[in-house]
Amino acid sequence: MNRFSVIIPAYNEERTLDVLLKKIADTPLPDTYEWEIIVVDDSSQDGTARIISQWEQSDSLHIIGVSHTQNYGKGHAIRTGLQHVSGTYTIIQDADLEYDPADMVRLLQHAISHNLSVVYGSRILGQRIAKQKKTASPYFYWGGRFVTLVTNLLYGLHLTDEPTCYKLFKTDLILSMSLKCERFEFCPEVTAKVARRGIPIPELPIKYNPRSKAEGKKINWHDGMEAIYTLLRYRFCSSQKI
Repeated sequence: MNRFSVIIPAYNEERTLDVLLKKIADTPLPDTYEWEIIVVDDSSQDGTARIISQWEQSDSLHIIGVSHTQNYGKGHAIRTGLQHVSGTYTIIQDADLEYDPADMVRLLQHAISHNLSVVYGSRILGQRIAKQKKTASPYFYWGGRFVTLVTNLLYGLHLTDEPTCYKLFKTDLILSMSLKCERFEFCPEVTAKVARRGIPIPELPIKYNPRSKAEGKKINWHDGMEAIYTLLRYRFCSSQKI
């Protein structure tokens, strides 16, 4: 049986984490695959750790709970999660309810059927195909579009949604990268390293239900600037490992 590894960085996500895990448990995978869920508690101060512990004792999902003694950030949590993956493919899942786990399965099926090393889920393509129930604030929407534009210009890509959470990789590929990310720069770092290796990045449309700052969204304009810096650094600094 093949495993599909899902890394979920979680920081103070008690409002949504339990619902998310239930949605994943109710989402069927291809017959030869099973879920492997690695939840990394990034030193939460709410009931996140309790929810993870309860799910570790459940038979509904294969859950691996990992905890940090201090808060590092999403990128660091992903790097911690990568130390525990054993699946054929690995994907990142935010601990909120912005993304639909059913779309993870669509990306997996596409990767399997076309023998792809990387597949991204595009919220922009999703908006073009079907009107979303809720749209992101102009601040986040145009910030993401600008980061995507810079990515395409620097690396000769044709992406529509570089900052998407749903980035699926063959596990051996992502484990071969020397990732340094601490916060949200995981996205531009991994995209830059895939592009530098000449690996195509196909996109599939996905659904998106954005949340606001008041609802717990953590990214801010500083992270957008960090993304641009990261893209430039891996494009022009030959000493950076890819």
